[in-house]
Amino acid sequence: MVGCTTEEPPEPQWPEVTSENKPWTRWWWQGSAVDKENLTLELESFKEANIGGVEITPIYGVAGYEDEFIDFLSPEWMEMLTHTLQKGDSLDIGVDMATGTGWPFGGPMVGDARAAKYVAYETYELQEGESLSTPIEYVQEPFVYALGNRMFGVESGSAIEPGEEIELDDLEEPVSANDNLQSLALEQVRFEKSLPLVTLMAFSNEGESIDLTDSVDTEGNLAWTAPEGNWTLYAFFQGIHGKMVERAGPGGEGLAIDHFDEDVLTDYLTYFNEAFTGYDISGLRSFFNDSYEVDDARGEANWTRYFLEEFEQRRGYDLREHLPALLGNSSDEKNSRILSDYRQTVSDLLLDEFTRPWNQWADGKGAHIRNQAHGSPANILDLYAASDIPETEGTDIFRAKMASSAANVTDKQLVGSEAATWLNEHFSSSLSDLKTAVDRFFLGGVNHIVYHGSAYSPQDEEWPGWLFYAAVHFNPQNPFWDHFKAFNEYVARTQSFLQRGNPDNDVLLYLPIHDRWAETGPGLLQHFDGGIEDQFEGTAFKEAAEEMQSRGYGFDYISDRQLQQVASSGQQIQAGDISYKTLLVPASKYIPVSTFERIVDLANSGATVLFYQDLPSEVAGWSDLETNRKRFQQLVENIDFSDSDEGSVREAEAGEGRFLLGDNLDELLEEASVVRESMTDRGIEYLRRSHEEGNTYFITNWGKQRIDDWIPLGVSAESAVLFDPMKKQKGFADFRSSDAGTSEVYLQLEPGQSIIVQTYQDGQSEATYPYVQEEGEATSLAGTWSVEFIKGGPELPEPVEIDTLKSWTEFGGDAVENFSGTASYSLSFNAPDSDSDGWILDLGEVEQSARVALNGQDLGILPGPVFKVYIDQDMMQETNELEIEVANLMANRIAYMDREGIPWKKFYNINMSARQGQNRNEHGIFDASDWEPRPSGLLGPVTLTPVNHLN
Repeated sequence: MVGCTTEEPPEPQWPEVTSENKPWTRWWWQGSAVDKENLTLELESFKEANIGGVEITPIYGVAGYEDEFIDFLSPEWMEMLTHTLQKGDSLDIGVDMATGTGWPFGGPMVGDARAAKYVAYETYELQEGESLSTPIEYVQEPFVYALGNRMFGVESGSAIEPGEEIELDDLEEPVSANDNLQSLALEQVRFEKSLPLVTLMAFSNEGESIDLTDSVDTEGNLAWTAPEGNWTLYAFFQGIHGKMVERAGPGGEGLAIDHFDEDVLTDYLTYFNEAFTGYDISGLRSFFNDSYEVDDARGEANWTRYFLEEFEQRRGYDLREHLPALLGNSSDEKNSRILSDYRQTVSDLLLDEFTRPWNQWADGKGAHIRNQAHGSPANILDLYAASDIPETEGTDIFRAKMASSAANVTDKQLVGSEAATWLNEHFSSSLSDLKTAVDRFFLGGVNHIVYHGSAYSPQDEEWPGWLFYAAVHFNPQNPFWDHFKAFNEYVARTQSFLQRGNPDNDVLLYLPIHDRWAETGPGLLQHFDGGIEDQFEGTAFKEAAEEMQSRGYGFDYISDRQLQQVASSGQQIQAGDISYKTLLVPASKYIPVSTFERIVDLANSGATVLFYQDLPSEVAGWSDLETNRKRFQQLVENIDFSDSDEGSVREAEAGEGRFLLGDNLDELLEEASVVRESMTDRGIEYLRRSHEEGNTYFITNWGKQRIDDWIPLGVSAESAVLFDPMKKQKGFADFRSSDAGTSEVYLQLEPGQSIIVQTYQDGQSEATYPYVQEEGEATSLAGTWSVEFIKGGPELPEPVEIDTLKSWTEFGGDAVENFSGTASYSLSFNAPDSDSDGWILDLGEVEQSARVALNGQDLGILPGPVFKVYIDQDMMQETNELEIEVANLMANRIAYMDREGIPWKKFYNINMSARQGQNRNEHGIFDASDWEPRPSGLLGPVTLTPVNHLN
């Protein structure tokens, strides 16, 4: 398997790794009880672990440290921030900060006028000659939802006892007037009060409407007698939603802001402007916003003080004239259209009144915004696109693609991810689990990993230190910490490629958001978390996305608004610096006429537009409905498929371009000259980007079988270079191309292994990548293993010698069952009888990560899931000393502490919740006391397999 060329290209080099290439981490400041000495020590530990940056998010505090709490944005807090910025600069560690404490935006500066709002309504029935005898009013139902003091068995300065239920009578109004907000942990509060009237409209059974708002006096009395006919009166009232900042830190407790009013945002940000005055924050890279979680409370924040005016300006008609339809009391069609317009207006407001102004404010401070748009009642593609660094979370590739698509079509370099949130239950996630999650992000287009996360913890705090309630715990207390830096090197090396060049997807997939907006349901709002599994079930859009992903077609989503910004460039569709081969429009019911006009314009200018299953059937919205319907029908009628040949793909000419229609997605895409990456047929997943001289692939073997074969690529090239970001191996690939223009690269990938393939258009080179081939059977390493426990607790077990590898929890005694930490396994063995070039050392089963050394020479850290390492012949001696250092999880020690009643769950607010119900005690708090010891250590078998080089 060798090739040749007359001119040897230069040896491939890894890209230089920057702090932005490295993974970052969310850095929770609990109670903001931080000091400069410990901040410095933690930043230095992050540097040692190859973490490139931190995101400061202040949250609730720790019991016993109340005197050290620092109020958010106070002068003392600003000193801690500027110290972090200065120290981060000296260590080449970047710094972001949340634009508030916890989430969402809000705090003590947010009174009722600035708080998130909702609309309530009452209806009244009158007949001719009747008047209302009762006032027009709506009395808000009072309630309080609070987590309260959840620190059972822990001394704290809480104003309430653990488990004590908070009543409204216990609270003063406004909420900010209450003491001990940390211990109250309020989630949502509404006080009993009459809500102000927004509008009162009367509708007759004949379709007549009358605005009666000005006929209502200050006491709510209506001076009006119903004229001829039967009348229904709709009274709309504005209420305070009551959503509080979740997980708020000291000085940040209070109501969430109204996200639909730019004046409210401006007032809120004024407090930051004042706090920053006199301090140098130029080292701050970005301001952060967590996922939109206003409506994860009772009711919806579905209104704003100028909503009616904004609606009329944006939609072109007065919503008050159509209140029955908004509430589902008109014809089905009108109900859907009015509701769709309402939801589109909410989406516009979240974009224009919050996301864009916030970005402009940050830009004025020389900073970016990192924004999690998911969960919003909006078209999140547009919100992501308005962000400098769009950020996703979860493990769903389709969800990640919402953020990466918006970045790709608007030329954003970075796509962030909140990585590994609730990956498993607490203390149960390995570096191998983390690799699977991170690789899914990479495949979804993410190139800026931000761990979730690392809780600040004083150095003298007893194990496990300060922790956050949502795993994973990326802290020095975690036994995997000493191996973590090797995994972070893997992430950094991978991202050094994925942050360069440009995305290289072929298809733009139109998101038919108006179908979702028009779907009636129990509430006024629709929220979009980025996933397609539930929200787009049974749609052609979902089918197209899933089939393209599984079949190996690279695609990006695109919104109505973003389609207005693309252009035809010959047969290509240009979105910023990216060229796409086609636009795929899945069958839908509703589409804006302006969007359909743009689609037709693209085809007329040379593009190939694909209609999957059918054309959209209706124009969206209510405004100018008949005019828009006529225009839409005219456009549709001009798309004539009647002359196309009978078959599964039908064609219609359109100016310099064409339309294609069909039910078979493969045939549609093939007709549009879209080449799929058939490597997906082998259980291989990929992400493709372009660079100046060719393409860059990130490839992962997600199958269960080892890949040792030629793998096809969907691009033409003359050579390729392989970079293994985990093993740090690189070299020219064995590569071949056919007369048909297809390319193939030879890959050797274990299940779970990843590789970077970089193609070039210049001549082939002799393969220099270290391919190997097995030359004999594997030999198990037998003998007596010496096991020494070198780091961890609650105590170091005594050294042991074993003849058979097994979990150290089976060695006997409580010490090994309770132990979380690191053990060193050593074995003397004679070199196998072989004249091969080298051996593959396979550790077998490892719980959970390992470092390997042979004869005192470090062979590297193996985070998993692959626990194999190459040993060259020159390293092997007649008698050899093998040392394998294995770290397990935090789980066994935590279970011991819970069984012994050793207090460590001492955190305000939610304290330490569990992901799984079986791990919650009678107080709803995480409890591992029933856990059996988790397998730990080197379980083997450990084998050596002789191999020869193939080049």
